[in-house]
Order: sequence, then structure tokens, then C-alpha cells
Amino acid sequence: MKDGILIDLGVQSFEKIRHRNSFYIDKTEFLKEWWEKGADVTLITRPRRFGKTLNLSMTECFFSNQYAGRSDLFEGLSIWKEESFRQYQGSYPVLFFSFAKVKAVNYEEMKDCVKKIIYDLFEQHRYLLCSDRFSENEKAYFCSVKPGMDDSTALDALNTLTGFLSRYYEKDVIILLDEYDTPMQEAWLSGYWSEAVGFFRSFLNAALKTNRHLYRGLVTGITRISKESVFSDLNNLEVVTVTCGKYADFFGFTEQEVFQALDRLGYGAQKQDVKNWYNGFIFGSRTDIYNPWSIASFLSNDAKYRTYWADTSSNGLVNRLIREGSAQLKRRFEMLLDGQHIKVAIEEQIVYDQLEEGENAVWSLLLSAGYLKAVSIDDSCRKDGLGEDYYELALTNFEVRRMFAKMVRGWFRNSAEVYNEFIKALLSDNVKKMNTFMNKVALQTFSVFDSGKKPSQSAQPERFYHGFVLGMVVDLSDRYKVKSNRESGYGRYDVLIEPFDTKNGKAFIFEFKVLEPDEEACLEDTVANALAQINEKNYEAELISDGIPPENIRKYGFAFEGKQCLIG
Repeated sequence: MKDGILIDLGVQSFEKIRHRNSFYIDKTEFLKEWWEKGADVTLITRPRRFGKTLNLSMTECFFSNQYAGRSDLFEGLSIWKEESFRQYQGSYPVLFFSFAKVKAVNYEEMKDCVKKIIYDLFEQHRYLLCSDRFSENEKAYFCSVKPGMDDSTALDALNTLTGFLSRYYEKDVIILLDEYDTPMQEAWLSGYWSEAVGFFRSFLNAALKTNRHLYRGLVTGITRISKESVFSDLNNLEVVTVTCGKYADFFGFTEQEVFQALDRLGYGAQKQDVKNWYNGFIFGSRTDIYNPWSIASFLSNDAKYRTYWADTSSNGLVNRLIREGSAQLKRRFEMLLDGQHIKVAIEEQIVYDQLEEGENAVWSLLLSAGYLKAVSIDDSCRKDGLGEDYYELALTNFEVRRMFAKMVRGWFRNSAEVYNEFIKALLSDNVKKMNTFMNKVALQTFSVFDSGKKPSQSAQPERFYHGFVLGMVVDLSDRYKVKSNRESGYGRYDVLIEPFDTKNGKAFIFEFKVLEPDEEACLEDTVANALAQINEKNYEAELISDGIPPENIRKYGFAFEGKQCLIG
């Protein structure tokens, strides 16, 4: 409660929020726009905690005949000013359900969760059994829908229930499905993706494509799963992703809405800080979208700045994909952490079975999940419908950057003390201790960065050192600029660490090499070759041009053989 205003954090029931007269930013104009301009079936993807569930609850309260006569829920809101639209309130049978809790470790458990959801929907409409409009066989079918039902019954049950409701109310049915993609993500993480794809393709086809009793369908989720996976039969589907302009204002808060809320609650003086922390989401052409969870949490916690949205999930999938990703992916992620933009060719629909092999699929997932924003989209490479769109991507905002910094530090959690000692040894020019601590860090963390499906001995050093560089980007960012794989002199260095204090601070150049048995007898030879490359390619040119005195530049060769490392 703030100044007499109740902020119901986490409440996703529109009816409950309106009944309590809680803090609410009016999004009811969505109802009219979707009704008048939407397709037969609409899929809207938005990051988590962006009001998808609340908007579906709002849609149910407006159209469902279970809320007939509940004009009190909408009086004073935008939609109720549309007098001609009031006739639709409480006028349709509506089925509203969510897959948010379908987080199963195996295929059979997943099906059990879905069957329980279907059973609950039937139980909500058990009154149909009292009607003489249905035969005894139909009533027997109704009673056969229960948690232990067979797969064929479950796959067709929603189609049949809409038929029952349509006949009972003499009106076709609106279906609202929330978080459709949660079980698919869990299936990929737990290794039963192929089975889940087949199940949900049949389920969604029966519910949304071949269902002649469906009036309108509205589906929400975080990701747009590739049409080939689960939507191959739905040619009546309209997809609205984060890069589309449609409905851009209705999921999330606009800057104007946020600033009005800050003024209303007495925090008007903090607008710029709130903007620095939480602004940055881009939906279509709207570049001023804020995450509702962060803003509501900020307001309900006496204006304390924290990573509210980022902390509402374990971020396990994102962590895994970046940690186990290729060296190229880590290099680009380093650029993002450094505040730069990257330009990549991606397709917005997510192909989960390409996540571990296709870097662009990872960027697509990070974009749809809200960790990245599309600063610009270049479609000039498309000719006659061919080619790909190039997206210029950046981290969404300061809150997201803080989350990723915490994630990177977590990679070194088991060796944090040793890692910090290595940094101290580096800054004090103690090469002996650098070797001692680097070998301990490498031994403890190699497996973390080489745990993909096809780990290899030769890939370990490259995976490790790019993860190691990310750690340096995070921990030295207050004093140094950490760069990797950029041009300087006559080539591209591996790592360059430049102090903000260019007159007095030390700078460092690292070159990483794996021992080549055919050319080098020992790690000492590999170190020598690394140092020779630094000098021959004149990697220090960038530092010198930035005003770093040559005597303040340190050059180090890192040589790897398996999990053994030598620095010289």
C-alpha cells in the first residue's frame, strides 16, 4: 500500500484487481483492437511478466458469459466509453486455460499435466450434464474425460467441449490459451522434444484449426516456436512478435504511463533513474516500453532499485546456452556486456533443436525473451523473398546487464577466491602467482565451458578463455576496458585490457595458444610463439595510440595443453 493505493504484485486476475481497486494501468483498449482487427487465431509473444496473463484474464472477464452483467469491472475504463462495444460484454462462451505449470521432467508426466488441465476445464462446465440437449453417449464421453484418459481422448477433448458449449449456448466459443510454449521449452531441456512436438501439434490442430465451433482464438507465450514444429497445420494463425507494431502499447507500460504513476505515488523526482534502470524494451516502433513487474515492484518496495524482473526466473536455459556456446557467441556476448551492439542474421521463430548448434537460434531466443532489444532491422538483403533479416541487437537495459553480470560471476563461483587472486597477481606483475592461480581456475572451470553434446580436448581452452574474458569484463569494468578479438597493428589480438587512467595505469595484452605437438616440443615453446606473435603483429599499436606509455604495457602468452596452462 502506497498513499492509499494497493499494488497487488503478482496478482494476475483482472476481476480481483478491479474488485480491490488496486493499482492498474488501463489496457482495455486492446479488447476493441483485437476484436476488430485480429485474425481467427492470434498468437502474441512477449517476455515473461509483461501482462500476458492479466490481459487474457481481462479478455475473459469482458467476453465470457460467466461474467454477464459485470459492467462494474469495466466502468471508468477506456473500453466502456465505447458504447457500441458494450453489447459484447458477457456474451460468449469462453475457455481460458494456461500451460504455465506444465513443467515436467519426462513425456508421460507432461501428458499427465495437460490431461489434468483438460479435466479441470470439463469440471468447470459440469452443468452441461444436466441438459437434455446431449445424448447419454455424449454424457458418457464427458465423464470419460479425466486425469487418466487415453491420449486420443485428450487430444480431441477441447474440440469436443467447444462443440458442447456451442450447442448449449447457441454461440461459438472463444479460446484463450496462456503460456502455450512453457511445456515445449521444458521438453527441450529435459530431452523429450520430439514426442512433445507430436502431441502439441495434434492438440493445437484439433483445438484451433479443425474446430468448427471456434469463434476466435487468442494464444500467448514468450517465444514463437517454428511453424514446422507445432503450427504446421494452422494457416489461420496471425503471429505478433516483439518486432511487430501491432498491440505494441498493450503489453508492458509506456514511458508516459510509468511517469504518470511515479508522479501519482510521489516519486516524480526519480524518473531519470527509473528510465536508466528499467526502460529499453522495444515492441515494433515503440522504443519506450517498461517491464510492468519491475515498475510495480519498484513502487511497492519504497522505490528501491533492484533486478526485479531478472530475478523472477532462474534463467537456467539462457545461462546454459551462453556458458556452453561457441567462442564466437561468447565474443559477441562480451561486446553486449561492454555496451556495444551486435549485428546478426536471425529468424524470429525459435527452432529449439537448433539451439545447441545454431548461434542465430540463441540470439532469437534472447530477443523474444526480452534480454535483448532490436535497435534496428535491416531487410535489404532480401530479394524476391529470399535472404535473411539482419538485426542490430543490444542488451535491453541496466537491469538486464546486472543480471548477466551476476550470471557470469556464477560460472566462477567454485573458484571465485582463486579467480580474484589471479586478478591481483596480474595487476601486481606476479607471473609466478598468475601461473599458480590460472591453473587452479582452469582445472576447476574447464568442464563448465566444455559441456556441450560434443566436447573435445582441443575446444576446451577456446571455450574456457572466452568465458574467462567475460568474467574479466564484469569484474574489471569499473577500472578497465576489456576487449577481445579486435584489430590492432597487423592482426587481431586475443585479449586487450586498457586502463581508464591512460597515463598511470597498466595495460595488458593476452595471446592464447594450444600446444601444437608437430611444431612445439613443450609449453614454453608455445608461450614463446604467442609472445612473438604479439610483437610481430604490433598488437600494442591501439594502446599506444590511446596514450598508454609503452613501458606500462604488459604482454603475456598463455599456452594450453589439456587442462594445463603456462603463462609467460
